[in-house]
Amino acid sequence: MSVTSNASSTESPDTDFRIDAGWIITMNAGNDVLPRHSLIVENGRISACLPWRDADVQFAHLPAQNAKDSILMPGLINAHTHLAMNLLRGFADDTPLKQWLENHIWPTESAHMGTSFVADGSELAIAESISNGVTTVNDMYFFPDEVAKVCRKAGIRATVGLLVFDFPTAWAGSTDEYFSKGIALHDACKGDPLIQTAFAPHAPYTVSQKPLERIATLSSELDIPVHMHVHETAFEVTEFVKAHGVRPIQRLHDIGLLSPSLLAVHLTQLTQDEISTLAETGVHAIHCPESNLKLASGQSPVADMLKAGVNVAVGTDGAASNNDLDLLGELRTAAFLAKLADGDASTLNAGTALRMVTIDAARALGLEHEIGSLEHGKSADCIVIKPDLGMIPVYDAQAQVVYTNSSPCVQDVWVAGKPLMRNRKLLTLDAERLYANAARWSEKIAENANLN
Repeated sequence: MSVTSNASSTESPDTDFRIDAGWIITMNAGNDVLPRHSLIVENGRISACLPWRDADVQFAHLPAQNAKDSILMPGLINAHTHLAMNLLRGFADDTPLKQWLENHIWPTESAHMGTSFVADGSELAIAESISNGVTTVNDMYFFPDEVAKVCRKAGIRATVGLLVFDFPTAWAGSTDEYFSKGIALHDACKGDPLIQTAFAPHAPYTVSQKPLERIATLSSELDIPVHMHVHETAFEVTEFVKAHGVRPIQRLHDIGLLSPSLLAVHLTQLTQDEISTLAETGVHAIHCPESNLKLASGQSPVADMLKAGVNVAVGTDGAASNNDLDLLGELRTAAFLAKLADGDASTLNAGTALRMVTIDAARALGLEHEIGSLEHGKSADCIVIKPDLGMIPVYDAQAQVVYTNSSPCVQDVWVAGKPLMRNRKLLTLDAERLYANAARWSEKIAENANLN
């Protein structure tokens, strides 16, 4: 897919306009789909949604975008990714997770990690994300201050992870430094309309009990989420039990981390009792089906979690283990897997699935009052999907978005009423520079790569 850019469009656009759409997928409480309606945006926020004929009378003064043959819906929310790992897309493919991380990914990151790696990789990932209709990302990676800068410049909404490990990395040399740098970044992002923070301890096997206890306390005091890989593989869980005598989720429960503040990623290894505990404590589950499949990590019991009342959102993981950031493609895989696992074609229907990349993902990030649905007063984070030959005819707009190859049909993207893409032309990023940067990094990384 070729993505072109118009990087010269740097003027602040007028954020008062209307979009006349063939279908508006609202993702409101009733999952209403409104045919032949117009969305009214004033000062970057949604002020009304009404039929075309009424908009023609009441809002004739507003500039109108003709999307009468298209689907308008909330911008997509990628609930788990590692943006900068786009520079490692296709690196050491077809390798089991433990070997992939320890023999390939971590040594390569160690050799090349720095602000330029993170900035260039994140910018490449944001361009891909916007072209696929993503308006919000939840990122976990090194140098989150760089990630915040790049996201802010691109105009995309982001939750950046305040990374914590037990061991030194290029980002921090000690546990105390992880916390001091993280809290400093959190303070610097206060009041930012697009950027918020989350504590991001990597996993129970890479972050020990004392730092996790500290995170539990600070998360409560600062009222920010905790974003963490949990129960990603059977091997991880087995080894943790050998070392500590309990399963990782039990350890997190004992510490007090199982709460509505926790975004638990992967969750491929769960007992029914653990599913009940997640529901009772309000933990948000982040499902990354394609990464789980590619690394043979296991399958998250999404249908069982939904039945138990667990809020489930979807993430792509990083491009190094997926290998793309196509969130609608990820959602299609999630829906098909859930149906197969449950033995019921009605499991995870299109409307429920779309909530996992819109309003339910917003809820996981604590942003449900601002984004995730097209409703009065919310920020105008929205996308237009123009059906191509592979999406027509349209009998059910939600089903067409989920079950067809809809990502290449994303035409226009706005965040807070500001256009980030028009007619598939990126407006805030220079695509030609991204191609050049990717080629430069590919050559540099390949020179020292260990792919045996």
